[in-house]
Amino acid sequence: MHDSKREPVNGFNAFDLGPSIRRGIAAAGFIEPRPIQNQAIPAALEGRDILGLAQTGTGKTAAFALPVLERLLSKRGGHGPRVLIVAPTRELATQIGEEIRSLARFTRIKVATVFGGVSINAQTTELRHRPEIVVACPGRLLDLVSRNAVRLDQVETLVLDEADHMFDMGFLPDIRRIVAELPERRQNLLFSATMPKEIRRLADRLLQDPHVVELNHTRQLTTIEHALYPVDETRKYDMLEHILSGDDFRSAIVFTRTKHRAKRLAQKLDKSGHRAVALQGNMSQNARVRAMDGFRNGDYDVLVATDIAARGIDVEQVSHVVNYDMPNTTDAYTHRIGRTGRSEREGKAYTFVTSDDGQMVRDVERRIGSTIPRRKVEGMNVPVRRQGGSNPKTNPNRSRRRRAS
Repeated sequence: MHDSKREPVNGFNAFDLGPSIRRGIAAAGFIEPRPIQNQAIPAALEGRDILGLAQTGTGKTAAFALPVLERLLSKRGGHGPRVLIVAPTRELATQIGEEIRSLARFTRIKVATVFGGVSINAQTTELRHRPEIVVACPGRLLDLVSRNAVRLDQVETLVLDEADHMFDMGFLPDIRRIVAELPERRQNLLFSATMPKEIRRLADRLLQDPHVVELNHTRQLTTIEHALYPVDETRKYDMLEHILSGDDFRSAIVFTRTKHRAKRLAQKLDKSGHRAVALQGNMSQNARVRAMDGFRNGDYDVLVATDIAARGIDVEQVSHVVNYDMPNTTDAYTHRIGRTGRSEREGKAYTFVTSDDGQMVRDVERRIGSTIPRRKVEGMNVPVRRQGGSNPKTNPNRSRRRRAS
């Protein structure tokens, strides 16, 4: 065991972690381990494979990062990357890389993050410095492998984060190609918010006698207040204005079904006095980074996003998630609402439902195991779920939040 004398009381001291890692934990402000960390870290330190089923915002990154860092420090390895972390989106890969660098700040461990949408040359140069950890999106990683810019035959630990998202985005063939480049003997850590049958099959092939961590991932998060707002399609914008003008509003992620709708809605909100920005697939990488950094820093308080673009968003202070459009699947609902109520903070997840959304509402309620409250807003004349017919004339007046000076 490592000596922990004279250290401040910290729940992470219960784990067998070296002093440089414990310093990183303290500097990052971590005091008490989250449930997934308590359940995953000891088994991962023993070298076991892990299957972690948990929502985003539950502390998954530290759950695999801390054992990985300890292993790198306690055992010398070869010349190639020893840890490979694969994530579905640029935003998530960047977030993972930043958190690992923070935890490893008092070590000499190097971390490289590689993804598409930017020059491959700078990433090739970074890989020449022989980072111990590579965080990668699948497509760019395979490009680098084909150019002999990175070798994966020294990898000791493979981490697949948000594996269900990788399936949704069609990355499973790429994952199989990546796995074929790795040594057969290695530790595998697979994390997913949901477990569709395709991911279950991948887990069964990939993992050897895994330690399973399952954090009630199909149930309604206790820190999130759900509500459905029955509304006619033509009144969705008015309903959104009503929610954003509430006293409890601090910041929101608003989900739309298409990238064009996200762009138009963000522009409309911005023109009417909100600090709003879009995040959608047609944006360049630099524009996406500016949008995310601006939202994290508080330059914007409304982020309008599509499902694909928003995967990997990790912003702890989001007070509201608004499903402007009903998601197409129950998994998408689960992922969207996980963007609020993070790090055990309270959040609100509101969904606009039209007369066409009744079946998906029932599917979502079955998935989370409870009935979601319906709310009406006086003066909006919103229809009850599954009602058809015409929409009465409504009061065009609505409140506006003015742009902060």
